[in-house]
Amino acid sequence: MTFAHPHFLWLLLLLPVLAWLQGRMGRRAAVVYSSLQLLPTGLRPARSAVGAWQAHLRWLTVALGVVALAQPRLTHTETSVSASGVDIMVALDLSGSMEAMDFNLRGQDVNRLDMAREVLRDFIKKRPSDRIGIVAFAGRPYVAAPLTLDHDFLLQNLERLRLGAVREYNSTAIGSALATAVNRLEHVPAKSRLVILMTDGQNNAGKVPPLAAAEAAKALGIKVYTIGIGRQGQSYVLRQFMGRLIREPVMVDIDEETLKQIADLTGGKYYRADNTERFRQIYDEIDRLEKTEVVIKKYAHHTELAHWVMLGALAMLGLEWVLVHTWLRQLP
Repeated sequence: MTFAHPHFLWLLLLLPVLAWLQGRMGRRAAVVYSSLQLLPTGLRPARSAVGAWQAHLRWLTVALGVVALAQPRLTHTETSVSASGVDIMVALDLSGSMEAMDFNLRGQDVNRLDMAREVLRDFIKKRPSDRIGIVAFAGRPYVAAPLTLDHDFLLQNLERLRLGAVREYNSTAIGSALATAVNRLEHVPAKSRLVILMTDGQNNAGKVPPLAAAEAAKALGIKVYTIGIGRQGQSYVLRQFMGRLIREPVMVDIDEETLKQIADLTGGKYYRADNTERFRQIYDEIDRLEKTEVVIKKYAHHTELAHWVMLGALAMLGLEWVLVHTWLRQLP
């Protein structure tokens, strides 16, 4: 509950003072005697508990009147957040090489996919007013989540992404993945459209060359930020062998030259994420570069209660009038 004019409530502090002053002055006599000697002997002054009810009702009426002046009301607020005008498609590599354990997260070694999912999760939470979608790819791309402002749904789909979930697990179709992400942004009337492409390999599958997809993005005014994930050269993956995990060495070769060309062609930027801290910094930088103003509208609906309080005050006043003329009736 709120008050439209809360300053009137300060008047309530005066009521105890006025009641005390009235008590000091005493009540108006109902019957006036010229001398107490005219009264029968043995009578002593006595206070009437019944008569005190009249004073209580009067002060309660005044207090309710003061509250009504403050205009109490029940307030229901709603907030409407308009989309910022930035639409983002994330193309995430799910090929077999993403199993490489290149990163350390909270004291434990994690693979490239787990690290990419961690930083992407934080990025999504920082941009609640952006529409974001996900394209997962290995040898073929598929839309894991369409552009949406429902980030709870988006995060749920992100958690479902697993290595081996995409066909042609050991291939990497960078060009096809980029083309799929660009197609999802083609007819979107956003102020800014961009693709974040994360991969740790080279294009060796798919029907669309990476630079051809980049040319299409450039023609549509879509920026592409590319991220090369992991260390170049030798890394390792964890394999099960006779009931225990062993480290199996793997060779990784990121096509940095192609990723740089894609970024330069579309007005984006290429980043290399070879450790945990650098990976986080990359997404922080993209977050700073792609900011627009968000329109937030707040609505407040008030249910006025002043008339109910005033009715209560009138009821108290009416009750006092009835009691004064019946039970609390005075002479003369």
